[in-house]
Amino acid sequence: MTIPPIAGRKVAFHVHGLTKTYRSGAVEVRALRGIDLDVFASEILVLLGPSGSGKSTFLNILGGLDSPTSGEVFFRDHDLAHMSARALTLYRRDHVGFVFQFYNLIPSLTARENVALVTEIAANPMKPEDALALVNLSDRLDHFPAQLSGGEQQRVAIARAIAKRPEILLCDEPTGALDSPTGVIVLEAIEHINRELGTTSVVITHNVAIGDMGMRVAHFANGSIANVVENAARRPARELSW
Repeated sequence: MTIPPIAGRKVAFHVHGLTKTYRSGAVEVRALRGIDLDVFASEILVLLGPSGSGKSTFLNILGGLDSPTSGEVFFRDHDLAHMSARALTLYRRDHVGFVFQFYNLIPSLTARENVALVTEIAANPMKPEDALALVNLSDRLDHFPAQLSGGEQQRVAIARAIAKRPEILLCDEPTGALDSPTGVIVLEAIEHINRELGTTSVVITHNVAIGDMGMRVAHFANGSIANVVENAARRPARELSW
C-alpha cells in the first residue's frame, strides 16, 4: 500500500516498493513484499505485528544492517539500497543508534565506560555522563552491568545508542525482556530522547499497548504493511501497562 505524505512534515526515510527475499538452497522466504512508507523526521513510529511479519527485516534495512532485494530506501539523499558496504558502515556510524532486546553491554566495563566506547568514535558526541543523565542514570555511572537491574541495563544501552547524537534511533523489542513497570521506564527514556534531541525513533514491538505512545503505528502482516494509523491522542509512556 502507498502511504501519502503528510503536509508540513519533513521526511527522514522514503521507502517505495521495498522487498527482501532470503534464499537457502531451494527454500525462498519473502520477508518483505513491496513496502511503501515515509518515516517523518522527529517522529516516534511504532511497528506492530507478530513474529515473522517483517518488522525486524525492515528495521535492519533502515539501519544499514541489511540490503533490500529490490525497491527504494532513501535516508534524505542517501540511497541505502545501492550503497557499498563501506558507505553503509559510515552511515551507521554517523547517523544511526541501535537498541535491541538484549542489552549487549560489556560486563567488565562500567555504565560510563560502556557508553564511552561509542563516544570515542563519534564525530560530535555528548559526554557519557550527559547521555546517562538523559536516561536518568546519573547515580549509576560507575556500576557494572551485573550491579544494574534489567531496566537500568537497557537504559545504559539507550544512552550508548544516543551518545553520538544520532538522527535516527532504531529499537527492536526494547522492552521484550522486561516486565511492564520496568518496560515503561525504558519507554519513557525513548520518549525523553525524542523530545529533547528530536531524534527520529522507530520502535518494534508485538505489544499492542505500546502502539499508543507512537505518533503513528504501522501494522505489519506477512511481509507487508496492512495499515498505518496516526494517533490523534497519544498516551505518554508512563500511562501504559500490559
